[in-house]
Amino acid sequence: MTDFKLRGFALAALLLASCGQGKADMAGAATVDTNVQQQLTPRPRNAQTALFAGGCFWSAERDVERIPGVVDAVSGFAGGSVPNPTYRQVSRGGTGHLEAIQVTYDPARISYAGLVRRFLRTIDPTDSGGQYCDRGDDYRTAIFALDADQRREATAAVAEANRILGGRVMTPVREAAPFYAAEGWHQDFARRNPALYARYRAGCGKDERLREIWGSQADAHREV
Repeated sequence: MTDFKLRGFALAALLLASCGQGKADMAGAATVDTNVQQQLTPRPRNAQTALFAGGCFWSAERDVERIPGVVDAVSGFAGGSVPNPTYRQVSRGGTGHLEAIQVTYDPARISYAGLVRRFLRTIDPTDSGGQYCDRGDDYRTAIFALDADQRREATAAVAEANRILGGRVMTPVREAAPFYAAEGWHQDFARRNPALYARYRAGCGKDERLREIWGSQADAHREV
């Protein structure tokens, strides 16, 4: 995978032709301290945690945070062998990490099974090589089951998606893995940089592809 992926879009869109390209160039974008963010976000007493890899974590964070019952999501990395990796290390390859989001949710408002089902409808689970214009191992999708109950419920949700999509689902359910938060400027990127993110998302063709795969069910990723 390379940081620079020219896709033939107009010059303005080329800046964000892919999540990796945008990240390589946008270190001056609006930023947030992850520790402060988590301290300021009210958490229900019984809040639970889920861990997903959904391709570019800008999109994964933005889409999952719009699901009712989700408290917040933090962008980062999981599944690799290098502790506390930087974005540059992961994007260069060799760490084994996937871009991931750590999700805090309120089980009184949404069950883990319901959350996984909604998450699957924010991604293209039939793509084993990345997501949309973001290609490479670190953009592959996965569900990290943090305990036996999560594994059972995630496996059932993936099986349901596989039936709907004709046996083409490639998203695995993986064992729990340590999560490492990404640098502050990656956090809440879509919310803090709406124009830049909108150009990236449109150039990548994410929403069109979601509608191709999921039809009306793709609406599950939109704000309600």
